[in-house]
This record gives sequence, C-alpha cells and structure tokens, in this order.
Amino acid sequence: MASVNDSRLQPSQKDAADQNFDYMFKLLIIGNSSVGKTSFLFRYADDSFTSAFVSTVGIDFKVKTVFRNNKRIKLQIWDTAGQERYRTITTAYYRGAMGFLLMYDITSQESFNAVQDWATQIKTYSWDNAQVILVGNKCDLEDDRLIPTEDSQRLADELGFQFFEASAKDNINVKQVFERLVDVICEKMNESMEGERVQSNSFHEASLQESTSESHGGTCAC
Repeated sequence: MASVNDSRLQPSQKDAADQNFDYMFKLLIIGNSSVGKTSFLFRYADDSFTSAFVSTVGIDFKVKTVFRNNKRIKLQIWDTAGQERYRTITTAYYRGAMGFLLMYDITSQESFNAVQDWATQIKTYSWDNAQVILVGNKCDLEDDRLIPTEDSQRLADELGFQFFEASAKDNINVKQVFERLVDVICEKMNESMEGERVQSNSFHEASLQESTSESHGGTCAC
C-alpha cells in the first residue's frame, strides 16, 4: 500500500491525502450532458484530455490544492451528471457548495437554452452566497459555433454571473476559470468577515454606551 508521500501517487491523489490547508472550498460543475464537464475537470486536475469519456453516472469528484492570496486552498470539485434521471442525486450536493461552474457547449443550442433552468436550480438548492461562473465550453470548435459570444455575455449579465469561453481540449481558459471562481469566493469571504467585524464593533460600542448611560442614570443634580 502506498504511503501518503509516495512519489507514485498522481497529483490529484496527493492533493486528496494532503491535510495541510487554510481553507477547503466545495465546487460543482453543472450543465447538460455532453457539454464537457468531465473533460474540463480532468484537464484542470490532471492536465489530461480524452474525448472517450462516457456520461458521468451520478456524481464524481477530484481534489486539487491551489495557492491564492497567500492562502493554501483545497478544492473539492464535484463533476455532476447532466441527465434528468440523476437530477435528484446531484441537487443533493448543492448544499454547502461555495462555487459553481455552469457549463454549456457553444455548438449546442439545447445546452445553452438549459442555462436558465440550471441557474434556477442553483438558486433553489444552494446557499445564497454561492458564486457562479458561466462557461461556454468547446470554443475550439469555432466552425461549429451556434451560440454567439454576445448572447452568452448578455445572459451572464442578466443572471449576475461572470462569463468565460473555454476549451478543455485545447486547454483554453480552464485554469483561469477555476482561479477566478476561487478569487471571487475569497473576496466574498473577506467581505463577509469584514462585515461581521463592523457589526461586532458596533454592538460593542452600543453596549459601552448603554453601560455608561446606566452608570450615570442614578445620580441626581438637584
């Protein structure tokens, strides 16, 4: 049996075994079947690509550790099945997810039309502060494009999502998409922590004022 530090372990296996991190983020890749979710995950986690993937059954995940903003962040990235029959399984994993890659295929009108439904599912099943990036995959197939970039950007703006076009096959914007999602999550975390500090300070000041007022309330100047 290989030890945790065995050099024969694949990068993703080493990341999964590594317990040294500052934060752990749960991320989900969602979208219709065959848009390239599994290929996208393998390209990012293992820097590998194959077109021979069969449809994901249920849900699978990989782990990758990254360094962002002087923090060591462990990413638990879930690859979900796009078929309708697995929907109740995959939506159960939305809870606790801090970020989503909502993916469609730029050569598939059907997958793009489904983006709104996937966005509704995120809103319904995930926590309110989950961050989402819309990803138009397979931009290497420009000659077969059916979805204009402008339409995708317009939809992303309407939904309040950031938007990238990418290619798992040609390794275009794969790393950038994940890094941006992690950065946005970190930014929201910092904003939340700052808000809590302000609220805590305000509560402390109010308590001091009440205490001071009460301490002088029993004296009479007459």
